[in-house]
Amino acid sequence: MSGPAERAIELPALALRALVWGGDHRPPLLALHGWLDNAGSYARLAPLLAPHRQVIALELPGHGHSDHLPPGLHYHFVDYVRAVLAAADALGLERFDLLGHSLGAGIAALAAAAAPSRVHRLLLIEGLGPLGDDGTHTLQRFRDGIATAPNGKGLRVFRDIEQAEAARAIAGGLRAELARPIVERGLAEVADGWCWRSDPRLTRTSPLRLAETQVHALLRGIDAPTALLLAEPATSYLPSGPMMQRAACVAGIAVSHLQGGHHLHLEHPQAVAAWASAQLGP
Repeated sequence: MSGPAERAIELPALALRALVWGGDHRPPLLALHGWLDNAGSYARLAPLLAPHRQVIALELPGHGHSDHLPPGLHYHFVDYVRAVLAAADALGLERFDLLGHSLGAGIAALAAAAAPSRVHRLLLIEGLGPLGDDGTHTLQRFRDGIATAPNGKGLRVFRDIEQAEAARAIAGGLRAELARPIVERGLAEVADGWCWRSDPRLTRTSPLRLAETQVHALLRGIDAPTALLLAEPATSYLPSGPMMQRAACVAGIAVSHLQGGHHLHLEHPQAVAAWASAQLGP
């Protein structure tokens, strides 16, 4: 099977990039990656879905080969939702299936709530809505987010791809060989080696999060048939109790579990492909 095709997507304010598996004649499946990941996140799963779907792995602003925001601007969750729907417009996708992992799953869920007539089916891996706020740390997070400024340090330079893989594996709890598709696409060559090409501003503290009650209200706006796949044991920042409360907000949601870590689609691509295909149908 041939590799994916590169695609540039021109939006009014910035250009996004995507990797595409499968021909234009197949029904579109727009796929969104996680925080600090890129389209390489789908390198193991997308080829398994491509015989029946055109998988368009979109790179979010500031990630992968997509443009960074202009100086002085910041990344906000709602703007990712806008960017995804604008990219769908630019791609000519009036109605499409939507798949997301982690951050991408949170964005996908809110995109489906924002534009219910456009999302045919919604598939979510390790995520359902954005990180919420129970009020416990609201004030401190707000102060930290407002005060956060560039620290003046340069980007870390890796001597080779293997060193970057090892660092990514430690940070994300993902075996180095499985991290390779994300790492290779996420690096830029510099004079002394390699550095991450993602926007450093992505790691800044967000000053505001939606209250959990607001997240629930938005999730109730999802009309598309929805399936959620969660790692077992539960990821520490996606505890089972709150996730099930969120799932209860989505009518008819099908919740499944799979033994593994946060990047289930890289660890177990065959099992995740079977799950996705069952939800998507022929």
